[in-house]
Amino acid sequence: MSRVCMFCGRKTRVGNTIARRGLAKAKGGIGLKTTGISRRTFKPNVQNVRAMVGGSMVRVRVCARCIKSGAIAKGRGARKITG
Repeated sequence: MSRVCMFCGRKTRVGNTIARRGLAKAKGGIGLKTTGISRRTFKPNVQNVRAMVGGSMVRVRVCARCIKSGAIAKGRGARKITG
């Protein structure tokens, strides 16, 4: 099952981790040197919740940001959302 928010479409993204050594110039050193770059993934906090969609309760996978912002309606006394 993919890690994708069914409401906003947020999904796994990729980036880099950069390993550095040395002392920053601002701290009196000669500057930071990059010693390695590795690929990494940034995963959204996707939760399985029961939400009101189209007038019925449906189990959906949504990210925590959508839950916190009130974009989806959880529980029995929830307001309806379209989508």
